[in-house]
Amino acid sequence: MRGHEPRSSSSCAACKLLKRRCTPTCIFAPYFRSSDLITFAKVHKVFGASNVSKLLGEVPEEQRQETVNSLAYEAEVRLKDPVYGCIGAIASLQKKMLELQHDLAVARTRLLAHSGVTNQVSPLDDSPELAAFLDLVPYSDLMLLDGSTSLDAYLYDLGQPPFV
Repeated sequence: MRGHEPRSSSSCAACKLLKRRCTPTCIFAPYFRSSDLITFAKVHKVFGASNVSKLLGEVPEEQRQETVNSLAYEAEVRLKDPVYGCIGAIASLQKKMLELQHDLAVARTRLLAHSGVTNQVSPLDDSPELAAFLDLVPYSDLMLLDGSTSLDAYLYDLGQPPFV
């Protein structure tokens, strides 16, 4: 998706897929080139061509390319995960980030232990000294709103915020 480049004589991806004649005023043409047929097919399947057309008509022209990019990404993820879509991907990445931050804190604590630092503190403790020394946020600050450290419950309840 390259934006407002001069069009060739071929139809845009939307008009090809919808089997209609592409006009010079086609709202899809600048954003769904003829080579983007699969991208438009996914967007059309998830959102519908009429809804996308209405949405693009309401968005200021300078923001339409970003809108199309967002719609294309959301459609791709929604087709891969029909239940959770982008929220599932975000929650999964957030959970992985928390696990990696915990693993990093454990590794740094073990490194401190082997380097001869006498004040041994667990990486799960709320020790501001350790956090300052390791340049980390205290692990408790990474906890979820209800105080738990697991995202599993939130993956099944989209009404809850999955993370802080």
